[in-house]
Amino acid sequence: MFLGQFQHNLDDKGRLMIPARFREMLEGGAFITQGFDKCLMVMTETYFKQVYERIEAMNLADPTARLLRRLILSNAYPIEVDKVGRILVPQNLRAFLGIESGELVVAGQGEYFEVWTPAQWSEQMTQLQDTEANNARFSTLDLSKSKPS
Repeated sequence: MFLGQFQHNLDDKGRLMIPARFREMLEGGAFITQGFDKCLMVMTETYFKQVYERIEAMNLADPTARLLRRLILSNAYPIEVDKVGRILVPQNLRAFLGIESGELVVAGQGEYFEVWTPAQWSEQMTQLQDTEANNARFSTLDLSKSKPS
């Protein structure tokens, strides 16, 4: 799984260093695309295919399904990790983040990882530090151990 937070630099050629522990999981192929909250998503090829199959199964007559298809697929690019552990972030995705070079945050999300500008990640962390809001947000989740039958 992709877990943890890391800070890495995007160089002036648009290459982002990938955390060492993430690189091995990307060896079978990977894709980068626009995320949902002003971030980028990097998925293994296997997971990206699962997402694609779900999108492909959606009703094309549904305007929301078409928007999701456009968001994910029209911004998706295959990526490879180079010999020193970097990936190339396509120019339009760098423009989406509003950065050409500089520091970025790489945040594991289990099946995929996200790439954030430090300012956007800080906003996310502020939301996640709000205990009162979290109590309301997460109260409906059942995280208890499953009971034996």
